[in-house]
Amino acid sequence: MSKQWKKLLVTFMLLFVLGILTACNDSDADSDGEDTSDGETSGAAMEDYGVGDTFKATEPVTFTTLFSDHPNYPIKDDWMLFEKIKELTNVELDITAVPFSDYADKRSLLISSGDAPYIIPKTYPGEETPFVSSGAILPISDYVDMMPHYQDKVEKWEIEPFLEGLRQQDGKYYVLPGLHENVWPDYSLAIRTDILEELGLEEPKTWEELEVVLEEMKKAYPDSIPFSDRFKFDSTLNIAAVGFDTQAGWGLGNMLDYQEDTDEFIFSPATENYRSMVEYFHGLVEKGLLDPESVTQEDEPAVEKFTSGKSFVINTNGQTLTQYRDTMDESLGADNYSIKKIVVPGGPAGDLMTGSKLENGIMFSAAAKDDPNFETMLQFIDWMLYSDEGLEFNKWGVEGETYTKENGEYVLAEDITFRGMNPDAEKDLQIDFGFSGGNFSYGGPTELLHSMFNEEEIEFQNAMLETKELVLPDPPIKYDAMQLEQSSLLSTPLKDHVTQNTLKFIVGERSLDEWDTFVQELEAKNMQGYVDLANQVYQESK
Repeated sequence: MSKQWKKLLVTFMLLFVLGILTACNDSDADSDGEDTSDGETSGAAMEDYGVGDTFKATEPVTFTTLFSDHPNYPIKDDWMLFEKIKELTNVELDITAVPFSDYADKRSLLISSGDAPYIIPKTYPGEETPFVSSGAILPISDYVDMMPHYQDKVEKWEIEPFLEGLRQQDGKYYVLPGLHENVWPDYSLAIRTDILEELGLEEPKTWEELEVVLEEMKKAYPDSIPFSDRFKFDSTLNIAAVGFDTQAGWGLGNMLDYQEDTDEFIFSPATENYRSMVEYFHGLVEKGLLDPESVTQEDEPAVEKFTSGKSFVINTNGQTLTQYRDTMDESLGADNYSIKKIVVPGGPAGDLMTGSKLENGIMFSAAAKDDPNFETMLQFIDWMLYSDEGLEFNKWGVEGETYTKENGEYVLAEDITFRGMNPDAEKDLQIDFGFSGGNFSYGGPTELLHSMFNEEEIEFQNAMLETKELVLPDPPIKYDAMQLEQSSLLSTPLKDHVTQNTLKFIVGERSLDEWDTFVQELEAKNMQGYVDLANQVYQESK
């Protein structure tokens, strides 16, 4: 081989290697593994679409979507919602409506068979996990660079720590969640404030103070059990747990609690913090302050006790508080009582609050990516769910038709009713127009969320945000499909045992002297194996 040829060959090989290295570096530039921002638009997408822009496809397009059909406001083809979507955005929705009660099952069948519509709304975080390994749904985090309003909200509202919990083992997330500017606490305790005033008591700020209040109520009304609860006590355990630095009730979840100092998870119901919470509520039962039927009774008898004046404290949210008042106006007389949803009491761990800035959101069929109008669809969803204009549209409808604004305040049109506004109006914002529905109206700025709250609820929300420290979510445990199945098999008997015995300890069916035995029973149900699996997956995938 000649020297000249050898030089050419060496030069060629160097250029080839440099080309490979450059390509590798380029592919690593996108954190989620796929560079989608080539600067060119496709299909009917807007060319210069950005934050603050109103989306409108450059030509008429149709997108298929699943739709959860709620019995309280069944879908109507002539809803203004659909009419205005088409008029404003040039998008027509080809809807597959599924009854609310069958939605999860039907959604699963459609995805598994490959027949799912492109847009799959009303998906709660975690519900997407079974479909990830099959490739049937899209890793939407690869494509959020096409969604400027979404990215803007994520940055401004500091959403990233909450998105971490959505990421699967591959580091991507597969559901596009609704976003809230702030955590939105809903449940707390309703208390008879007229009784507090009668006894010269202040609203309790801690669980210890609540116990004192209940004791004074019991002294004044010895035949009563002051606190009789609903929701099988799960809501109260949930709101109380964070103040004891644990998790319980509706918030029991995976029963794992992350320890930052050791960078590992522990089994929360086996801790002293959990025991302290259980001891507190058992003490209330033992003193006759908490109705032991709280853990077994249905909602109706619990509500009847409260609204008839037999009890003075019950769990509530904003909506049920209004229902209590409606009943008590009849049973006690509007001028003979007063109730309030108090700020959730603080506990030994402090004035803490858990919650998420995420709501249910949207999955996308993997087939959507191959549609020539895929970018158009993402721009449409970005405007609908994440722009201030789209969020307002989905919640309130059309300015000048369903609502007006007066001094910055939203005012529902006189002939339309919703959530107690204009109660005598003949038309309903949800039922007759389709707005504020569960498929496309969720999340948004706190000001927009508060726009449909009464003053009392706004006061509660503000007080929670001002007095509570938000506990950020634990880091995610990114199970794959097989690991998730194994974890579920291990966790189910543990969770059943925890739930049953927590309530037994509280009402006194089981003595707290048997706590160590209870922990041994959890160990016999392979508690350590469950925790070890979680920590192994966490360490390998973080």
